[in-house]
This record gives sequence, structure tokens and C-alpha cells, in this order.
Amino acid sequence: MQVVRDTANVTSALRGAVLAIGNFDGVHRGHQALLAEVRQRAGRMGAPSGVIVFEPHPRELFQPSEPHFHLTPLPLKLDCFGELGLDLAVVLKFDREMAARSAQSFIEDLIVGHLAPRHLVIGYDFFFGKGRAGTPETMRAEGDRLGFGVSVVAPVAEDGEVFSSTAIRLKLAQGDIQGATAALGRLWRVRGTVAGGFKRGTGLGFPTANIPLEPGTALAHGIYAVWAELDGVRQAAAAYLGTRPTFDDGSPMLEVFLLDFSGDLYGRELTVAFVEHIRADRRFDTVEALKAQMQADCDAARRILAAAPIRSTCGA
Repeated sequence: MQVVRDTANVTSALRGAVLAIGNFDGVHRGHQALLAEVRQRAGRMGAPSGVIVFEPHPRELFQPSEPHFHLTPLPLKLDCFGELGLDLAVVLKFDREMAARSAQSFIEDLIVGHLAPRHLVIGYDFFFGKGRAGTPETMRAEGDRLGFGVSVVAPVAEDGEVFSSTAIRLKLAQGDIQGATAALGRLWRVRGTVAGGFKRGTGLGFPTANIPLEPGTALAHGIYAVWAELDGVRQAAAAYLGTRPTFDDGSPMLEVFLLDFSGDLYGRELTVAFVEHIRADRRFDTVEALKAQMQADCDAARRILAAAPIRSTCGA
């Protein structure tokens, strides 16, 4: 998949594509239905398939003091687009200038002028342009005027619940990993570079890889069964997110213990896929009690992972 961060760099071979437009935070099952429409229509038309995304999330521009919980930061989002078989991802910088564009200018000057799409696919709730004045009906009318097709994808739901990024964030904040997995169609993942810590885990016999999380990540505190991917190799692991109440009640840090690994992880990139929430965080009266519980948690993680289906890729 080709990633373009400036519309001026779109080659002639990628003009005339079938493109989806949106933020796609989570690339959840509702998003996947929209992208499936892109791929199917592109196949019928003999055109490239692609997506246009905005970075950063508009909420970060308009509410900079409130950290936004990214379900899929851009690198993971691009991974998903590639796994879903798209040919092109156009990353548009969302800034004050972009926000001030009228709906007509957004379509005519930016989208048509630089990308010349044959067809656009949008969600039923896609609004765009200054003051979010552009609607799906606006897009259809502009498509008729400027010569491109438009498909509007209806809400996608299961058991009466529409798949949405907001609902998935709430599930993760409540520790409902299975619910989040069902809505995402894959395991929720985070990625980061292993940082140094206080080495308390090493002293307890459970050396952990510490992964700083993005500001705004609102995952329930506690112990999780996870898969840790290191250099493309999947490792069974247990993870802890919390404030370490037995020791210091400090800033939350994701601490990952690879169950069958020995070696130095500092400075290496780790992708962590969450399978199940084992228990909530709590304070222990003694270090020995904590160590006994950590062993029990690792045993539980091993049992859970041994029975878990492989669901780490988008749409799998």
C-alpha cells in the first residue's frame, strides 16, 4: 500500500481511485464494511482502492486541553488499511486552514483537484467542511456536478448495537476486552518502544517491558492476558496497567511480562494485543502476597492464551 502525506504527490496511476473518507479511529467492523465497499467497487471499475484520513483527529485541534483516546494511532491505522488490501492511503493534515475550508472547496479543490476520484464512499454520519456544513447529501450533489459517484454506507450493527469508536472506547475503559474485540473484529493493539523503569518487576522475579501509553488512553487498570509481538514473532505475555498501589501510586504505565522470553528489550518496539482482562488492580499488604498473585496471574494468562483464537489482524 502506498502512503501519501501530500495530495500533490499522488501519481497519475493512483488518480481516478475509489476512495473512502473519514477518520477511521479503530478501523472497527463498521469501518471495515465501508472499506469492503471500496474494494468491491474498485474491483468492478478496475480502479485503485484507497482511503483518505485526517491527522490529527479534529477533536485534538478544537479541544487541545483534553487528551483524545486514540483506538488506533496512525501507524496502526495504516497497518490495518494495508491488511485490508487497500492500494492507497492519503493522510491529510487537519489544521486551522483545513477546518476553515467550505464543504465545496474541500470537495472541488482538494479532493477532485488533487485526487480526481472516480467514486467516493462515506459513512452515513460523515460531515465535513467549515462548521461541518457538508453532509452526505452535499457530497452526492457535488458528485453529480463534478462527475464522480458517491456511495453512502448505512450504520452497521449487531444485536441492535451500532459499531462505533465511542462505544469501543467505553468497553475498553470498563475492561470489556471481549466486547471491544467483537466490535473491532480483531484484538485491540497498542505499540510502543520499551522504556526503562524502576526494575521492581525484575526484583520480584517478573521482569517487565515498560510501554508508555499515549495521553488519553483510558484502559481499565488491572492485569491482562496479551500477545506481545517482537520483531514479527508473537509471544505469550501478561500485562499490567495501573499506578502500582503496593509501592508508589505513580503515573500509569503498561508493564508487559513475556512468559517464555529472556533477553534485553530496552529500546525495542513491542506491539501488544489484548485478549482478556484477568482482574482489577489492587494493593497488597506484603510483597510476598503480591508475588504469589503475580504468579497466579501469569498462570491464568497462559491458560487463556492457550485457548484463545488467533485474532490479531484487521478483519480476521
